[in-house]
Amino acid sequence: MPRLTYGLLQAVGLSLLLLIISCSSENHQNDYLYFRLNSNPSTLDPAQITDVQASVIAAKLFNGLVKLDAKLNVVPDIAESWELSRDGLTYRFHLRRGFLFSGGREVTAGDFKYSFERLLAPSTKSPNNWIFEKVKGAGDFRYGRANEIYGFRILGPYDLEIQLKRPFSPFLSMLTMTPAYVVPREALEADGSEFASHPEGTGPYILEKWTPNQEVVLKRNEHYSGSAAKLSGMVFRIVPEDLTAFTEFELGNIDVFQIPASAYRRLQNDSKKKQHIEVLQGLNTYYLGMNTSRPPLDNLALRKVISLAIDRRKILEKFYDGRGRLADGPVPEALRSWHLDRNLNSAQYNPSLARQIVREKGFKGVKLKLYVAADQEAVDLAEIIQGYLADAGLTVVIRQLEWSSYKQAINNGEPDMFWISWWADYPDAENFLFPLFHSANIGPAGNRTRYVNNEVDMLIEQGQHAMDAELRAQVYRRAEEKIIADVPWIYFWHKNDYIVRQPWVEGFRVYPIYNMDKGLDVSLRRSNH
Repeated sequence: MPRLTYGLLQAVGLSLLLLIISCSSENHQNDYLYFRLNSNPSTLDPAQITDVQASVIAAKLFNGLVKLDAKLNVVPDIAESWELSRDGLTYRFHLRRGFLFSGGREVTAGDFKYSFERLLAPSTKSPNNWIFEKVKGAGDFRYGRANEIYGFRILGPYDLEIQLKRPFSPFLSMLTMTPAYVVPREALEADGSEFASHPEGTGPYILEKWTPNQEVVLKRNEHYSGSAAKLSGMVFRIVPEDLTAFTEFELGNIDVFQIPASAYRRLQNDSKKKQHIEVLQGLNTYYLGMNTSRPPLDNLALRKVISLAIDRRKILEKFYDGRGRLADGPVPEALRSWHLDRNLNSAQYNPSLARQIVREKGFKGVKLKLYVAADQEAVDLAEIIQGYLADAGLTVVIRQLEWSSYKQAINNGEPDMFWISWWADYPDAENFLFPLFHSANIGPAGNRTRYVNNEVDMLIEQGQHAMDAELRAQVYRRAEEKIIADVPWIYFWHKNDYIVRQPWVEGFRVYPIYNMDKGLDVSLRRSNH
């Protein structure tokens, strides 16, 4: 298969060469950096953004109160400083003076209050309103019992106070997310729904042009209130097919390219290209989820059989080309400040023990429905899993669905097993525990295995409200260990991302969370391209 893929790459490159050069190169602007997106962004309205593509672009157009630095610490953005009360309930932010929207108006505390309340307003129908659900008065406002949220208080033009109902330790990290960016009220009211495709923000870039399903073009904001971008602009070219995108990169029409599986070996074996590859240990977990709410996988012994029967280490090394780190639980190692009990050994491979349990428990011939998205890599992996479980005496029926139907099916609890991943929205272990394993989030909110453990619920909540870092680590460790012992997931790996850049791209770096990159440090020396 790899040889066929590489042959196709070469064939596509030759056949499309003239077409691509005529369509792309003549419009290539030397002082603009060219990226590839594999799909059209859904929207550029921060309140509505849920996809990575849009978040990557929005990070260049907008700012929030705070942001993340390269070490995942929360640092100032438009807020130059802040204080937290001793009881953990009140945050007081002090804004930079003279920070401007691209239209020329100064940002004030009232703009943040408006932006945050807009996120929670029923008329906005934001899928991200959960970010501020812990703020005092949020419920009354959402359900029409109040005209404003009294937990957002303007203390002066540059001072904003946020009061929470209970201490919530991840709150500051959540304020770095895309939906917490500030937007200008006058632009929203003037443009209405058009704001989503013609946004006005505060960022180092402004939107120059958006041609749906073709490209999104940004240009440098010459009046940006922070350090000026080194680039004149950025172009995000929308190229769905990996082979076509790779050919574009080979021709120099894409400057920065996330390497797809089909091109990984070829680029790794290219001595010149390899020196321009950046590796990012992603904050994600890929897993085989199991529906714990009904037979047959409400049976813990059967879930343990599945875990014992699959050689995840071999799959990672042979099938996945070692493009990740073996997972020992749901929380990525970079977000875990504790050590797990070694006796859990969640990645143990013991096929003889699996077959023994199948015989003793009468599981032989049990039929399991495994759903996967209609992606070739996922389908191939499903067939490998099917083979391992057949060896243990279990029958697996694979069903492929296109992405939207697949997502709906697993949200509704249709499959017995499903293959999916979870990526960090903010750098906190809570983001891998509460959405995915708390019983309040069964279904679309994240807990698609329909896992219920009242003690785990209690521990996660205790960690959310603990302001002491050591206590949080203790309770999150206990929660994660109980989850691992209950086996609602089979933990496979934390995927690495591989990004290759052209030799004329300087200062480019990759970030573990997609909204961290403001595009300020990257530059070009493409004099002869």
